[in-house]
Amino acid sequence: MTGCGFMVDEMTRALPLFLSEDSDALLKQEIQNNEVLLITSLKTRQRAVSELNRRFKAVPLSFWETYLTLSPKMQILAMFFVLLKAYRLYFDFQVEVVRNKWNSFNQKVSKNDFLAAISDIACNDEFVDSWSNNTRDKVASAFLSVLRKVGFISDKDGDLRPPEYSDADLSFFVRIGEPWFLDAILIPHYRIETIKSITL
Repeated sequence: MTGCGFMVDEMTRALPLFLSEDSDALLKQEIQNNEVLLITSLKTRQRAVSELNRRFKAVPLSFWETYLTLSPKMQILAMFFVLLKAYRLYFDFQVEVVRNKWNSFNQKVSKNDFLAAISDIACNDEFVDSWSNNTRDKVASAFLSVLRKVGFISDKDGDLRPPEYSDADLSFFVRIGEPWFLDAILIPHYRIETIKSITL
């Protein structure tokens, strides 16, 4: 979560390697030759391939085949969906912190909100409880950066807003059987019903 970042461009470029029947060999070759990822450090490329593989396996193969046909803007939102599927902590951040803030009087989100969430999770999770303050800070900062890249935060003050996508674009998540994602990304319920109706 902290070492590789959002990586939507890298995933898009590397996706043919993951989809190939010779995926393992091609990815090992990419780690050595750096022809697709364009990441200077060998160690960082190794970590990036590992994380991209985790994301690749978090959703069905059909998702990635459709992903390649999406616009670059939609690929950003689709990658955010993948992050929520691949990293349970990110899912909890989005549903328990961001969505709850959106439904409250104070529609702002900050790093401290995510640090507080990590502390709450640590009470029941030995692995998270073992994290240093520095690791917790990096994880919270990383997710805040992701929110900015996807368009959930309108300014430096942390004001929340739903990402700007058309109903037709958002219907993609209904068609793949993941309508919960619309609620998670702050789409109003009345609009979700409209989006569901256009997919029938």
